[in-house]
Amino acid sequence: MKLLVADKFETVGVDGLKDLGCDVVLRPDVSAEDLAGVIREVNPKVLLVRSKKVGDAALAAGPGLSLVIRAGAGIDNIDVAAASRLGIFVSNCPGKNSIAVAELVLGLLLALDRRIPDQVIDLRKGEWQKGEYSKARGLHGRTLGILGVGQIGREVARRAQAFGMKVVAWSRNLTDEEAERMGIGYCETPIEVARLSDAVSVNVAGGSDTKHLVDEKFLAAMKPGAYLINAARGSVVDEAALERAVKERGIRAGLDVYQNEPAGSKGEFKSGVAGTPGVYGTHHVGASTDQAQVAIAHEVIRIVDGFMKTGVAPHCVNRLARSSATHVLSVRHQNKPGVLAHVFRVLAEGEVNVEEVENIAYHGAQAACVRIQVSSPPSEAALEQIKTGENVISADLTAIE
Repeated sequence: MKLLVADKFETVGVDGLKDLGCDVVLRPDVSAEDLAGVIREVNPKVLLVRSKKVGDAALAAGPGLSLVIRAGAGIDNIDVAAASRLGIFVSNCPGKNSIAVAELVLGLLLALDRRIPDQVIDLRKGEWQKGEYSKARGLHGRTLGILGVGQIGREVARRAQAFGMKVVAWSRNLTDEEAERMGIGYCETPIEVARLSDAVSVNVAGGSDTKHLVDEKFLAAMKPGAYLINAARGSVVDEAALERAVKERGIRAGLDVYQNEPAGSKGEFKSGVAGTPGVYGTHHVGASTDQAQVAIAHEVIRIVDGFMKTGVAPHCVNRLARSSATHVLSVRHQNKPGVLAHVFRVLAEGEVNVEEVENIAYHGAQAACVRIQVSSPPSEAALEQIKTGENVISADLTAIE
């Protein structure tokens, strides 16, 4: 199986993929603009990327492309809608970089409180400013608010608690009972988090439903001089509103992500908010530790191994959660050639669309049962025609509730 690595990837991962029998083609430095041409040239079955943007043109360039793997958690650099339309699986590696991102969040939090970057700059200029920098608030006993309590948010909470901080959180799936089990406070809304917190860490996934979750209203609800840390996705924060809040309300911000990041690992970057005094920025490196990248490499190997063996991609993010099927047709049959062809031919002649299929063999492999989810029920005549097919034992139709 041919696999194209179009981003930097750990050597242990490349070696592991080769051990699976993959024909690995390494093009880590290809630009997002040139990716379609490389896919057209290589025609891989699997494409592996980290932060590289994979658009509609790149996805359509390889007729053999069946799976795109994001070597990380977020998938907003991949046109998932286009992949779904083209019948291409998209998988990610959730949770493998959680500790790395959480460590950076705490690093940014400390930098905001102690103004570490400013101190470094002054010392490098030969300036001694002990009086100015002796005014830190301290973190112990302060309240950290967390937006999004997935695996990263939970790791952030554990580390904040180790610093002696109180933690409150909001997340779509967080309940009062689960918050109590974690030893944190439950908030019903993001605004409640903003009001209660001395610092806020944003750890939600990017997407249309979280775009500008941190907006002017949210920032206005934060305490004057509070800290905001975003190591999630740039789209989650309204950068113009944040820039105003930093200048007008003394909010300090630690940012690892931005709305218009360069496509590659190096390039010119102009950002109003990133250049604002009181904002400490890093270069979207939350997951960039050796530990995290090795863990992700092993997860990529597991995904490819599963895909090669079963044809199903682990951690697939674009499989339909619920199909439009209205009925399930269950056909028990002798496990012989031609039975399924007979069933599908009858359904096609009746213009019954098949949504999903599962064929299970019984012990000994002499008989099997195929379960076919269909978008409309076959007629009584079609059902009788299926039942009378050679090597068919029985056929039953059940409505899906």
